Amino acid sequence: MTAATAAPRPINLADILEAMADDVPDRVAVFTMERAWTFAEIDDRATRLANHLTGLGIRPGEHVAVHATNRIEWVDALYGCLKARAVPININYKYLHDELAYLYDNADCVAAIIAPEYVDAVTALDTPTLREMVVLGEGYDAALAAASPERPVNGRCADDHYVLYTGGTTGNPKGVVWRIEDLIRAALNAARYGAPLDSVEQLVEEAVAVENPMVLLACGPMMHGGSQWILGNGHVAGQTIALYTEPNFSATGILDLVEKARVVSLTFLGDAMGRPVAEAILAEPDRWDLSSLAAVSNGAAPLSDGVREEIRRALPGRFILDSYGSSESGAAGSRVDDGSEGGSAAPRFTVNDQVEVFDPEMKPCPPGVDGMLARTGPVPLGYYKDPVKTAATFKEVDGVRWVIPGDFARREEDGSVTVLGRGSVCINTGGEKVHPEEVEAVLLRHEDIFDAVVVGTPHERWGQQVTALVQRREGVQLDEDDVRDHCRALISNYKVPKTVLFVDAVPRTPVSKVDYPASAALAAQLLG
Repeated sequence: MTAATAAPRPINLADILEAMADDVPDRVAVFTMERAWTFAEIDDRATRLANHLTGLGIRPGEHVAVHATNRIEWVDALYGCLKARAVPININYKYLHDELAYLYDNADCVAAIIAPEYVDAVTALDTPTLREMVVLGEGYDAALAAASPERPVNGRCADDHYVLYTGGTTGNPKGVVWRIEDLIRAALNAARYGAPLDSVEQLVEEAVAVENPMVLLACGPMMHGGSQWILGNGHVAGQTIALYTEPNFSATGILDLVEKARVVSLTFLGDAMGRPVAEAILAEPDRWDLSSLAAVSNGAAPLSDGVREEIRRALPGRFILDSYGSSESGAAGSRVDDGSEGGSAAPRFTVNDQVEVFDPEMKPCPPGVDGMLARTGPVPLGYYKDPVKTAATFKEVDGVRWVIPGDFARREEDGSVTVLGRGSVCINTGGEKVHPEEVEAVLLRHEDIFDAVVVGTPHERWGQQVTALVQRREGVQLDEDDVRDHCRALISNYKVPKTVLFVDAVPRTPVSKVDYPASAALAAQLLG
């Protein structure tokens, strides 16, 4: 029985995978440097893992940690958990004891699908809920081979949960709880340009009709929502995902994969990925055949204008596709940058009627007035085990439920929205509000600055002062006055860093976002 004649499937990511495996079984679903995996192969591996988990006593709704760097087993785990109606929990593999203890406990993980190098760290935790560890390697391969290849029939539905733990750049990670259908509609439909999504059968019909599916590259870690969502977007549209599986980010490794997989869209997670890739191409312009590459996408962290210009020099004629979103909002805005608009310190996005900018009284802001960005429609159920933060982030206005992720924004006259930055890291200096992201973007336009972060540090007169941590390019001479003069020419004086601290490296999280707590601590240490 084909997908076209079967009873309608629930809008669930596991069902979409199964439908693609039924109707485009030989199409490549995941491409790594080691080999290509078809939809049929990915579906079979996930089915066997689901049956193995069920055999271990994992019940629907229970949480299973996925604790590994990028590898094909991460894809097994994501789909295998969903097939078993368990909930995959993304574990940051760079976390140390206390961070892991918090996350495993907060998420109530009953099992872990874990790479062998992390087993000792988890064994050292006091996690009474953890009943099973499925360790990747020969034993895992044998378990999959021995498991049933029959797809489980367990009442899987569109209401099943997906939980994504945020990066915790300004506090402990929070588990964002989604209905799986809402996630698909809000975050995994961008590869179809947000087209109406009526059924899984419709998705399969569209996929069958495409003779040359696109190849999208997820170059960030799968434990980051952005990379999981790139994979989901590709598979919802029946496309191929190139998965970067080296343990550490390498610009040359990424470009090797772009060439080998014939990648059409390369996705960065901000400057920390975009700049090294652009500079690798500029250093060796004839090393790679990048003719397949039509667009560069960016999400999770904004691209500064300086890095944007480097990408244009390295990859002339390509579009840069910017997306705005968060773990709580899904994909809420986008823009196509063809280089015609010139530089902009804050990114402006096209949004639909599900996005609004509210003032503190939850009234829509008029154009030109700053407020808080909000989204309605398919939004998460809330934060796992945190009713206080759920109530603060998810609001009901006139009977309509909104999520307010914490970003300041401004509605423009043309209906677009300019995203100004996170309210949680906003600097209050003498009563003026300064968004670090705006100052960082200006700093990164200086050709001798490789990376930068801006934080607020205590000041007797102003309460806080704007302080910049700056990483110079190798071999350049750059002093504090040079940096301030550059900033004064581009932004208001109260936003110009009062103090510039030169550092060997800017603190960043494993997914390339600026680590503001670590940056603030480093600034405090350097200032004595």
